Amino acid sequence: MDLRTTARLVTFAHPFSLLGVDEIQAAGTYRVQTDEEPVEGLSFLAYRRVATVIFLPLRHGGTESFQVITVTPEALEAAQLRDALKSHDD
Repeated sequence: MDLRTTARLVTFAHPFSLLGVDEIQAAGTYRVQTDEEPVEGLSFLAYRRVATVIFLPLRHGGTESFQVITVTPEALEAAQLRDALKSHDD
C-alpha cells in the first residue's frame, strides 16, 4: 500500500479548542498532516483519507517539544470557523 502524506500550515488568530483536547491552544500557526491511501479497484486514481493529525506544542517542553494529536477534519474545520467568526467580530 502506498501512503500519500501531505502537510499544511493552519493559522489561528485567537486561542482555540479542539474536540478531544482538554487544553485551550494558543493562537499561532500549526502543522497539520494528512495521510491518504489509494482506493484500489477503480479505473481512475483516487485516495481515501486515513488519518489527520495536528502538531501541538507541549506546555512543559522546550521549543522543539510537541505532541501529535489525531483530529477529525470536521473538528479542525469547526475550530477554524470559530476563529474566523471571532476575527469578524473584532
